[in-house]
Amino acid sequence: KSSVQTIGEEQIQNPYTELLVLKGHQDIVRFLVQIDDCRFASAGDDGIIFLWNAQTGEKLYELHGHTHKITAIAPFSSSDVTEEKSDLIITASADRTVIVWDCTSGRQVQKVSCFHSTVKCLTVLQRLNVWLSGGSDLCVWNRKLDLLCKTSHLTDAGISALVELPKSCVAAAVGRELIIFRLSTSNNGSEDWNILEVKRLVDHQDNISSLVSVNDLTFVTGSHLGELIVWDALDWTKQASECNFWDSSVHPDVQPEIKLSQSPHETSVQHLTSDEECVFAAVGKGIYVYNLQMKRVIACQRTAHDSSVLHIEKLPNRQLISCSEDGSVRIWELREKQQLPAEPIPTGFFNMWGFGRANKQANQAAKKMQENTPVYFLELVGDLIGHSSAVQMFLYFGELGLATCSADHLIILWKDGERESSLRSLTLFKKLAQNGDLQLKL
Repeated sequence: KSSVQTIGEEQIQNPYTELLVLKGHQDIVRFLVQIDDCRFASAGDDGIIFLWNAQTGEKLYELHGHTHKITAIAPFSSSDVTEEKSDLIITASADRTVIVWDCTSGRQVQKVSCFHSTVKCLTVLQRLNVWLSGGSDLCVWNRKLDLLCKTSHLTDAGISALVELPKSCVAAAVGRELIIFRLSTSNNGSEDWNILEVKRLVDHQDNISSLVSVNDLTFVTGSHLGELIVWDALDWTKQASECNFWDSSVHPDVQPEIKLSQSPHETSVQHLTSDEECVFAAVGKGIYVYNLQMKRVIACQRTAHDSSVLHIEKLPNRQLISCSEDGSVRIWELREKQQLPAEPIPTGFFNMWGFGRANKQANQAAKKMQENTPVYFLELVGDLIGHSSAVQMFLYFGELGLATCSADHLIILWKDGERESSLRSLTLFKKLAQNGDLQLKL
């Protein structure tokens, strides 16, 4: 019997009761990226990029330019004061090209084809007004797509993830190593840039699979072996770590599973996200909430889905959304458990010898400690079933709803049923009012 939580048809706290199915892609849709409050782009293995309206589901543009699958996508806005502000996206492909697209016109702005290997990740550094591409080497580009500088060949595996750090630094995941690079400009007034390797962190036992920045002081990495490490973003020292996600003895609230061994697939940290307080980790089939101040896991669902969790996000409220290889999208709420009164500590031997007073103080201290340590749990409040294959990721658009993409070639817009119904009623009311005015005039 599966230990995965289930929820019935009566999903009172799930607002997503309507859906729009967006068709166009001919292969796995792996990436969604938000352009503004109501537009987003999708891309995947067919090499095509689509721009969509998140409110109506309307297809705005179909962008052709790559000949192989898309491997990375990132939004960035043109901030040149001499130009009108424009929304752009940048895409990398297995065809070893990178293309910049104008989201307003749908046209190709520029194409770069000088890469020796596939670009696996793209990062825009807003502070320095440049962007980085990571593959077998790290390249720095300006807004006009001029190559400013690059590293020498790192490894055949290449850079799998990048994150911006303070003091003009970036952290790059290269296999099981984390390499810190510093970017600098020349002092002689020229436009020459330099990229310097300043440190290699080798604390992970396996390849780094996820990398996320928490704030200017902290960033976090996760590995295929299930390790989570919290780093100081200024001096790159290890602040804390968690390496026992799969061990039920560490998390007593979780139902234990009898298994001879854990496969890497079941313990891999697939995705990390965070707020100022916690890191939310997708580990194997489960989701875990790691409190940065307490330096421990405060809540978890070890079997949140039937298969690996691929993406997780924290919503502005106390909710989480996760999606999985099993084709489902689930909404969770982080709740505080109602604490039972603390058990009195047996007095026994000490009371016999008149130490009851000291024991009473110890009992009160233990009780106070228990009361001050809240216990949380994740409750399933929504289950969105619409995709027939692995859901790769999603975007949350607030009141406009949720966009999900999948290996079934589809994108689904999940809508708040009550909101959509009231909008339709309002539109109908306006039309009736307009018709009434027209009849009166006639």
